[in-house]
Amino acid sequence: MPECYRIGSVTVELVEGDITELSVDAIVNAANSWLKHGGGVALAIVRKGGEEIQRESDEYVRKHGPVPTGQVAVTRAGRLKAKYVIHAVGPRFGEPDGDEKLASAFRNSLLKAEELGLESLALPAISTGIYGYPYARCAEILASMLLDTLPRARTLRRVVVCLYGSEAYSVFSKTFREKLKEYSSTC
Repeated sequence: MPECYRIGSVTVELVEGDITELSVDAIVNAANSWLKHGGGVALAIVRKGGEEIQRESDEYVRKHGPVPTGQVAVTRAGRLKAKYVIHAVGPRFGEPDGDEKLASAFRNSLLKAEELGLESLALPAISTGIYGYPYARCAEILASMLLDTLPRARTLRRVVVCLYGSEAYSVFSKTFREKLKEYSSTC
């Protein structure tokens, strides 16, 4: 049973699982600036969704250049259940203005979903893998971005925060229960 919160007209679900298996309009990929999907969640997305995701990513970079940290790019989702993949470039832990860049990656993912007219979006714990962000810090930043962005949502109705592994889920659950307690809801 997912843990749920209601922010404005949006239900936020906290789940442990595989983001590539979710039935949502778009999933967010924690990407690098060159959109080379060679490891972690990015590689899993390409393996399950198909090489067309990498080809579209390469084409995006050829046309627009590398994606700046904190910004996003969009591709179709190939064979995934989702229609789109929003590739969000998070910072490495410890880089200058890292927290602001991570907040921007989450904010821009939510805003891009709105721009595309989507109703549902799945977010991972951006930058917590190879980029080294601590789960607790990432969870605090995401909770703040949800509170800041979702009350103005026009099309989004469901945001799934999908965490890979029990440690990540446990830390996010604790942080969300503290930061979003007044928004607690049933799913």
